Amino acid sequence: MTQVGEGHETAADEAGPVLTFGEPAAGEVLAERYQLEQHVNNDSAGRQVWRGIDVVLRRSVAVVLRHPGGDSATEMLQAAVAASRVIHPNLVGVYDAIDEQQRAYVVREWVDGESLRDLVATEGPLDPARAIAIAHSVADALTAVHATGMVHGNVHPGTTLIGDDGRVVLADARADAADSPEADVRSVGGLLYFALTGRWPHAETGRSALPDANRDSTGSPAAPRQVRAGIPAYLDDLTMDLLDRRVAAPAAEALTAELGRLDAAAEDEEYEEVGPLRFVQSGGVPGEPARSAPKILLGVGALVVIAVIGLIFGIRAINGSSTPNASSSTSAQADTNTQPSDAGTASGAPLGEPQKIPLTADMVRIVDPPDGGRKDGEEAKFLVDGDDKTAWKMSFFNQPNFGGIKKGMGVLIHLDKPRQLSSVKLSLSAPGATIDLRYGTKDFGDSSKGDEEAVAKYVKLTDADAADVPTAGEQVSLIGFDPAQTYEYVLVFITKLPPNEDGQGYKVNVNELELYGY
Repeated sequence: MTQVGEGHETAADEAGPVLTFGEPAAGEVLAERYQLEQHVNNDSAGRQVWRGIDVVLRRSVAVVLRHPGGDSATEMLQAAVAASRVIHPNLVGVYDAIDEQQRAYVVREWVDGESLRDLVATEGPLDPARAIAIAHSVADALTAVHATGMVHGNVHPGTTLIGDDGRVVLADARADAADSPEADVRSVGGLLYFALTGRWPHAETGRSALPDANRDSTGSPAAPRQVRAGIPAYLDDLTMDLLDRRVAAPAAEALTAELGRLDAAAEDEEYEEVGPLRFVQSGGVPGEPARSAPKILLGVGALVVIAVIGLIFGIRAINGSSTPNASSSTSAQADTNTQPSDAGTASGAPLGEPQKIPLTADMVRIVDPPDGGRKDGEEAKFLVDGDDKTAWKMSFFNQPNFGGIKKGMGVLIHLDKPRQLSSVKLSLSAPGATIDLRYGTKDFGDSSKGDEEAVAKYVKLTDADAADVPTAGEQVSLIGFDPAQTYEYVLVFITKLPPNEDGQGYKVNVNELELYGY
């Protein structure tokens, strides 16, 4: 986050007010009170963030501005008004919210310091104790927000600010109807994951321009301890439980209490010996460390299911021995009634863990838009032959953007039927390629024109910003599939190439491609 420069009050006096309308400008005074000094950045929602001066109270402020205002800014203003009602040391103070129709803006506290996003970008992943302290402050702020019946809806490394004085504050609430207290709490797990690894788990906490978590072949994020050595097991467990939707999320106050305990232990340099997690969601035996209530419930539920299945088979066995002439069709009908009627389709949630979908050579082809030589088509079969020693060997280029002669190259997958999908896994010869995932409703033909139409008309499954983040390793998992949707045509499209292994030009080979779904 941009620092507030010394002597800014003097600069404001010398510049004088500039009263304009439309696009904001440095020196302009809003509402006859808030003078804009410096454009800091634009946030993910397209709002401009400015450093300014409250010329009445002579203090620095942050001005979050949308142009135009009116209906497009209603959500921003409502969230700001709601946030202003909650006073907490770990929440940024909201001073004003104004809609001028032509544009709207929120005036809030300016924090001297930087965001968690910028801190990690500068210093790298944080040590466990510091990550715990930051997460504790954010969870404490969320406890205050949730106590009023509101949600924050925008917990992210870019809205988590660390002041030069060490204070941690959460800024820029942006809740809508789709947000929930659970989503806020799980985002604290995302903050821990980001602070410990430098990566933000997109599928679990929301899309971002930040690099996604490293993922295994099923699309699940790698645990922090798998990414980086020296992370205590209890902190690894806590982070992954918060991100795992199969484990019920604790209330914000329970998470705050747990992080407070870990934070205190870290200050005494005893955090390696803090013992098991203690989310207390119901009464327990005094003096006994409490197990996670959700996990206990899962275990009890599994036992109940086993007992019911055993009872059903026992009854069937008794019935079968007493009625030897019962028709087989009766048993078949009973079995059908115990299974989902449309398993594996978009009508319900995916069943079980994602499985590798068998791909054959006739289900994949190389996409090479116009101005390409279309010489790589015969190598598509090497992507699905199960042999890492064979590969689609791309041509050599002088620039990472394919020499500027085309938008990229990719692989089109045509499934034999629409499927629910989870992820695509690639084995590359080198890290650093930029890849996005797209889908369509048809193959426009194995030709230059058909490839051009596919690239233009297929819909990206990743955000534009996220798609610009290069891959960090040679094993890459691409995610973004909607579990409520089925896909038949999928395009894995490479838009930028990494440096060649010999340092001359740009090139990458794709050794294997695997598709996972339900």
